[in-house]
Amino acid sequence: MENNALNDGVYVMSEVKSIREAFAEASSFLSRSGCNEPQRSAQLLLEHVLGLSGAAYYMALADPFPAAVKEAFEAGVTRRGAGEPVQYIIGEQEFYGRPFEVTPDVLIPRPETELLVEAILRYGAELWPDGVVTPGEAALDSAGGAGDVRAARPLTAVDIGAGSGAISVTLAAEAPAWRVCAGDISPAALAVAERNALRNGTAVDFRLGDLLEPFAGMETDILVSNPPYIPGEDIAGLQREVRDHEPRTALDGGADGLDPYRRMMEQLTLLPAPPRLIGFELGFGQAEQVAALLAAAGHWTEIITINDLAGIPRHVLGITR
Repeated sequence: MENNALNDGVYVMSEVKSIREAFAEASSFLSRSGCNEPQRSAQLLLEHVLGLSGAAYYMALADPFPAAVKEAFEAGVTRRGAGEPVQYIIGEQEFYGRPFEVTPDVLIPRPETELLVEAILRYGAELWPDGVVTPGEAALDSAGGAGDVRAARPLTAVDIGAGSGAISVTLAAEAPAWRVCAGDISPAALAVAERNALRNGTAVDFRLGDLLEPFAGMETDILVSNPPYIPGEDIAGLQREVRDHEPRTALDGGADGLDPYRRMMEQLTLLPAPPRLIGFELGFGQAEQVAALLAAAGHWTEIITINDLAGIPRHVLGITR
């Protein structure tokens, strides 16, 4: 039965007796379907249909598989076997310890992006320990300084390319004293991000528009972005989960993948002054070029590159202390 199911791409459970047996059979089907992480996918799908997670899931492995969820499990495994990311099937991905809704309108948050959030929080706390910007230090404000009588204000952090809201919602949750804003060119993505902000009890100012344009005239202290950075001609060679299911507008960074970074550097003139802290996520082999873009802009005294957990340069930050 399993071979027939694999041949026509439809998963049909045999008469399994336990949840553990269902896991083993689905894992085997997904493996033979060419899925990456077949066991992890099978577990996430089981947890989803059973309404269990963590220790409760493992404690239930010896229990009989409930017939009431058989069709839902078969449908989920079939979709995963066809290459659909498991996160879209279950509608959720964890990021920085919090649950985030994900739909095909947004990229699935990646673990390496947590390192970017971590760095922004760390350097943001160093630059503004109480989360407040005092007159004269707003961004790189050459007009401020001695005699500036403007009132202090909350630090303002702007996330460009909000997607699911993973970055902006996490910053708002971890640094509640900050004013956090986020923009995206996709109304559907912003709708997902707004639901995630509500779900995680945070206040984020979401704005629709292209890169920095929705924030023209806004005093911005921190700018953070995980923009599209895949070179257009490389998209066809991506894993099918990414190529066929994640939104292309959130992947395609132009001919060399660097178009969004160049455009954001050009659009800094829309702000009253450049941010004192800027942080970008980027693709394999792009760190040197993105660091050069930041250095050429001349706004930051330090340019820092951060490796991801695989040792790949993944983030570039510009800082003025």
